[in-house]
Amino acid sequence: MVGSKEKRDKRLQQVSLLRTIPYSDHQRWWTSETVAVVTGANRGIGFEMVKQLAGHGLTVILTSRDENVGVEAAKVLQEGGFNVDFHRLDILDTSSIQDFCQWIKEKYGFIDVLINNAGVNYNVGTHNSVEYSHMVISTNYNGTKNIIKAMIPLMRQASPGARIVNVTSRLGRLKGRHSKLENEAVRAKLMDVDSLTEEIIDETVSEFLKQVEEGTWESGGWPHSFTDYSVSKMAVNAYTRVLAKELSERPDGEKIYANCFCPGWVKTAMTGYAGNISAEDGADTGVWLALLPDQAITGKFFAERREISF
Repeated sequence: MVGSKEKRDKRLQQVSLLRTIPYSDHQRWWTSETVAVVTGANRGIGFEMVKQLAGHGLTVILTSRDENVGVEAAKVLQEGGFNVDFHRLDILDTSSIQDFCQWIKEKYGFIDVLINNAGVNYNVGTHNSVEYSHMVISTNYNGTKNIIKAMIPLMRQASPGARIVNVTSRLGRLKGRHSKLENEAVRAKLMDVDSLTEEIIDETVSEFLKQVEEGTWESGGWPHSFTDYSVSKMAVNAYTRVLAKELSERPDGEKIYANCFCPGWVKTAMTGYAGNISAEDGADTGVWLALLPDQAITGKFFAERREISF
């Protein structure tokens, strides 16, 4: 493990250096009119992604379920000279999503970048309860799908292509070291990207939730740690691939590229501040993906600015 930790630390140092290199004029496909939305952005990685994107000169909309906290977070950035706006958004609430879309339409007309960061996790340390599994799957998987589907019609049609970035986790990897999926049937289904559909992913999470209700999930071959969170992120990873495939059929000038990334084990409220990576480093790959000049990259999974396997 020491070897892999040293390797990762070295990589994080490289990424920190890369972050100091400004984008050249020919790489910058965006302007101050380019609009990015970051969900669940009142703190942690989400807040940091808003800050970094605004630092690159985009107009960024910070969203949060809690209005007061979100307004305060946006104010901190606005006072720092960043072009940041705020709107309340609860990705579990259909009317909240509709209000948000209506507001975007009226105020901005469209968006160029959507970063889906909103998510929940109720387990910290070695604790592995599935008590809140429904909430975790509803938020992290269904909520993410809901906002993506609502925002696609509002994504600007332009030659650089619009971008969707999903914040996921290595815990959702199908052959992960950290949280092994031992259910071979589920793995085979989710790995078969040519046959993969949203319905297959929905059935998979339903199967997990049914086993949770029946008390049989422990023998179901699901990941052993952060089980509900891992399953939710496994679903988002799979959905990113389905989405990318569907969107790739759009004609030139209407392209939308969808990728996902793992920020790493970040020192945030979600990890009980037990992480080993700063929010600044955790946010980096998401921002990098949102701004990729060579935009025809889609349906892939990244960490520390490198592609990793699903």
